[in-house]
Amino acid sequence: MTAKEAQASEPHRLSVDRIQQAAAIIDPVFLNSPQFRAEPLEQQLGCHIVVKVETLNPIRSFKGRGAEYFTATLNGRPHLVCATAGNFGQGMAFAARKRGLRLTVFASLAANPLKVERMRALGAEVRLVGENFKAAHSAAKAFAAEMGAQMVEDGRIPAIAEGAGTIGLELLRWREPFDAVLVPVGDGALLGGVARWVKAHQPTTLIIGVCPSGAPAMERSWRARQAQELEQTQTIADGIAVQSPYPEAVAHLVGLADDILLVEDHALIAAMQQAHRELGVVLEPSGAAGLAALNIFQDRFKGKLIATILTGGNVTPEQMREWLSM
Repeated sequence: MTAKEAQASEPHRLSVDRIQQAAAIIDPVFLNSPQFRAEPLEQQLGCHIVVKVETLNPIRSFKGRGAEYFTATLNGRPHLVCATAGNFGQGMAFAARKRGLRLTVFASLAANPLKVERMRALGAEVRLVGENFKAAHSAAKAFAAEMGAQMVEDGRIPAIAEGAGTIGLELLRWREPFDAVLVPVGDGALLGGVARWVKAHQPTTLIIGVCPSGAPAMERSWRARQAQELEQTQTIADGIAVQSPYPEAVAHLVGLADDILLVEDHALIAAMQQAHRELGVVLEPSGAAGLAALNIFQDRFKGKLIATILTGGNVTPEQMREWLSM
C-alpha cells in the first residue's frame, strides 16, 4: 500500500456523523440561515449564485455553530480560554454564558472594538494583549497553563469544524447540485467542516477556499501540505488574517479542498459594497471573500451554479462610513 493509499484509508478526523449530530444540538438561533439565489448579482458575474447569509444571528457570524457544538459536548465544567480576532470569541461567549461556563478571551490591542464590546456584553472576561493575534494567542496559552484552564483553539479542535460543517449540510438541501462552493478561509475550520460534508454527499462539487492576498498562510500551507507561517499579515480582513495555521487544520483540508484563491483588499471592499447595494446585507471584509473571488475569477465560474457563504457582518460605524459609503 502506498503512503497516499494509506492516508485515504484512514478515518478522517472530521466526522460526517458528528456533523449530523451537531445539527441536532446547536442552538437553533444559528441554524437554517437564509440561502437564496442572488439574482441581482448574476448578470454582473455571469453565473448562477446562491448565497448563504450567516450574519442574522446574535453574534452576526457563523462562529456560533462550532462554539455551540464544542461546548455542548464538553466533559465537565472547565474554565475555558481562547484567543480570537473577535467573532469566535463572541461565539464562545454566547455558548459559555448559556451553559454557565467561565470564559476568558484574549484579543490583540488592535481588535475590532465592536467585537470586543459584544464579547464582554455576552459575559466573557476579555483581555487585550499584544499587537496581533499571534501575541494574544501566546498570552492565552500561558494564562491557561497557569490557571489550569482548558485552551480552546479554533481550527485545531474537530468539534468546532464539525459544528461549522452544518452549513454544508444545509447548503446541500438546494434542489440542484452546485458546481462549486466558495468558502472564506481563516483558521480552516469552516472550509474543513463544509468540505467534509459536501465531499461525502456531493463529491463532484468543487470546494474552493478564499484567502486575502495579505494573509496567504493557509493557501500556502494547503499547497505545501504542511503548515507555513507568515512573518506578518497585511489585510483589512481581520477575521481571516491567519499568521500561523495549525497543522491539524491543514491536514483537515488535504484531499478535501480543490483550490484556494487569493483576493486583494480592494476586491473585498468592492464585494462588501456589492452585497450592501444589491442584497441589502452588511458584511465585514472576511464575510465578503467569496463574492470577491466571484468578481475576480468570473471566467472560471461563468455559467455555473455557485454557492458562497457570507460569513460575518461585524463592522464598526466608522468602518461602515469608510467602506460602505458609495
